[in-house]
Amino acid sequence: MRPILMKGHERPLTFLKYNRDGDLLFSCAKDHTPTVWFVDNGERIGTYRGHNGAVWSCDVSRDSMRLITGSADQTVKLWNVQTGAQLCTFNFGSPARTIVSAGEDAVIRIWDSETGKLLREADKESGHKKTITSLTKSADCSHFLTGSLDKSAKLWDTKTLTLIKTYVTERPVNAVAMSPLLDHRVSPRALCKILRTWFALTLRRKYSFVLLREAKRSLLDFFYTELGKLEQKRLSALLNEDPAIMECRSALAKRLELYRSAQAEIDTVAWSK
Repeated sequence: MRPILMKGHERPLTFLKYNRDGDLLFSCAKDHTPTVWFVDNGERIGTYRGHNGAVWSCDVSRDSMRLITGSADQTVKLWNVQTGAQLCTFNFGSPARTIVSAGEDAVIRIWDSETGKLLREADKESGHKKTITSLTKSADCSHFLTGSLDKSAKLWDTKTLTLIKTYVTERPVNAVAMSPLLDHRVSPRALCKILRTWFALTLRRKYSFVLLREAKRSLLDFFYTELGKLEQKRLSALLNEDPAIMECRSALAKRLELYRSAQAEIDTVAWSK
């Protein structure tokens, strides 16, 4: 069998895909331009122009009428195979260009992820006074929350490192979290007030939740002090490692992993059956 050499891309190839009938071959490359070829003779039929980054993957519908492509430009695009027209674009945000760090020196810093250069530091006067134990960002990355051994949690603006609000607690803050579904932040003090309502909503809507293992003991002690002995059995039951709770946590972990992966480059796409 004589090999057919297909020339057309200007950068290295990244992905190849046959259609269901086997008469068309779709190719992706780092030159931003997916291409379709006749299999029999290697003739280039056309290209699909619109991506602004390397195209890592593609898939074609069963009837060979629609092509879907995923690119390093953080988009997935849907195309008309015959005309090359762009039908739809799905945006998945921008690549991360900065890193936020915090630790034992209680100073929050933002770094350039490519050069490693320090871009900015938070004001020490308004910042934490002791070790920062936890840091978590909002879903849109516009702000983030920190927890510290100084018995406070602080909300910051990501771009300017401006302190937005301080949440004072009665104990060191070992962990903080920001809900991806509701417009609120969770710290031990606030969590004490909303715990029972939040658990009810979570279980009724069949959403799952994650509680950090390291914070369980301190949270339980705090709840007992605030709510009294009558609540001890109920709270202990809610935080026990029973199968139902473990299943809920596992489901949410998978959901959060999917959200996080949507912020990275699109490495592969495929049509559902």
